[in-house]
Amino acid sequence: MKTGTLTLLIVGLLLAAFGLPAAAVVLEGTGHGVIRADNLDAAREEARKAALRDLSLQYEARVNSRDTLENGVVTESHLTVDSRASARNVQIVDERRVGNMLRVTLRADMSAATDSCPAEGASRLRKRVAVTGFALEQPEQARHGRLDDAGAMLPQALVAGLRQENLVQVLTASSIRLFGNLADAPTSQRFDNRLSNVVQVARELDAQFVVGGVIRDMGLEDPSAWGSSVTDRLKRGIGTTSKSRRFVADLMIFDGFSGSPVYQQRFSVQGLWDAGQGASTGFGSPGFLNSDYGQQVGAALAEMQQAIVDALACQPFMARIIRVEGPRVTLSAGATSGLRPGDELHLYRSHSHFDSMNTTPELRDADTRLTLNNVHPEFSNGRIPQHGGIENFQRDDIAIVW
Repeated sequence: MKTGTLTLLIVGLLLAAFGLPAAAVVLEGTGHGVIRADNLDAAREEARKAALRDLSLQYEARVNSRDTLENGVVTESHLTVDSRASARNVQIVDERRVGNMLRVTLRADMSAATDSCPAEGASRLRKRVAVTGFALEQPEQARHGRLDDAGAMLPQALVAGLRQENLVQVLTASSIRLFGNLADAPTSQRFDNRLSNVVQVARELDAQFVVGGVIRDMGLEDPSAWGSSVTDRLKRGIGTTSKSRRFVADLMIFDGFSGSPVYQQRFSVQGLWDAGQGASTGFGSPGFLNSDYGQQVGAALAEMQQAIVDALACQPFMARIIRVEGPRVTLSAGATSGLRPGDELHLYRSHSHFDSMNTTPELRDADTRLTLNNVHPEFSNGRIPQHGGIENFQRDDIAIVW
């Protein structure tokens, strides 16, 4: 980690810990706007918005860059993008016209926003989220109460709750497991430095985000409380056994385009396992739900569901380009995502280097907007100012709403 980045990160953490506002950072950002029909005002506004995005990315990259070192070797380099940056005292320091492009440079005081997500464009759109199965780290613990199906039923419960809220598009993939090495999840990586099969799953399901997790613990506090020996029955009779049961699960959310984690949290509860003999026939069965333990787990699932919604609220909306025909571009998202005719999306080229073809592609701002004119349930299309071949837009490039 660079010294300047480390210093900013430490200062930010200390200010957050004592409840003080972080000091603003003065930065300059540049954006471009296309001049159409000699309309300088529209081009200036387009360039100004692009420059503000550039400022936001610069600020977030400086305060949220993190490298992980093991034995002096960088094992993980992670950049968290948080769209809740705030710009104050914005000034235009340079404006120049080059052909049909207007170049604007802004200077602003950048700081972390303290209010709710300001990304109104992205927040109204429903991002596609695939919820995969949760693996059981200690499957033998699930035998009592026949909770062996917890890995499939837990994500199905999350899906049901998310669909009821209707804030994201949810895809069920409870039969898919993301991790091979559960002890190291989610840090276990493939040879190409990508997390398990997140990118592959996201591509197959056309999902922007992938949710997964691991159930770490479902153990009984005192297994002898349900034993059949004389000693166990004696302990039950005098009330010296504990019928408490633990539930510990790690929830993880990944960006489907890069495989990078955007959220990780451990949820832990404990409840009285008071289901009668044979009453529980699975995770989510009436006997399970009626137990104190089942109700505590249900409360944890509600927290997981809300965590997913909150974690994705300020993330940009992204959709893949599936076809380019002249100036006409077709996207893999449509009305079910909340897109409408007249919406504008920023296009980014997906770029890979020949010496690292298996790594995550880079996204490069093409300084081009796509305006939608036809929106169907699962796809939409619109036009860009120039021929797609001239701009070199191809399938799997990305359209973004911030």
